[in-house]
Amino acid sequence: MPRAMFEPRLLEILRTLRQHGVDLVVVGGMAAVIGGVPVVTRDVDVLRSRSKENVQRMLVALNELDAVFRGDSRYLRPNASHLEGPGHLLLATRHGVLDLLGTIEEATTYDDVLVDSTPVDLGGFEVRVLSLERLLEVKKKLGRPKDKLMVMQIEATIDERRKQRG
Repeated sequence: MPRAMFEPRLLEILRTLRQHGVDLVVVGGMAAVIGGVPVVTRDVDVLRSRSKENVQRMLVALNELDAVFRGDSRYLRPNASHLEGPGHLLLATRHGVLDLLGTIEEATTYDDVLVDSTPVDLGGFEVRVLSLERLLEVKKKLGRPKDKLMVMQIEATIDERRKQRG
């Protein structure tokens, strides 16, 4: 994995979440980078399990990360009801930006994407990462300019891998 494509401290966010047993799938730019796509990302997007047990583990991990809602001068911390819902929690942590997603696309959950993710060792800890093929589908549906650029980069990476396999 080309570590130069993201801030190394972002790994500390994932490491902390996994040390507390948080069930998640890495999605977004970080999933692309881990998958070998030559893009730069400055945040971590994860699709979280919203089970009661996982919510409790997340609360402990987020406390350790000093996570607060971004853009809110009151420095509010997420609570269990935030984590149980389907919404996106846009957080700032002591290691950088974390987006905790309750769903992707319109209503796709953590359980829905497990089949499209694989465990990856990130140097002493393991996370599940969304496959490039599935990430491509997600990014195509979003249609934002930054997603359109990533679509082209993901497609090029997938094509290059196919050529290398013969």
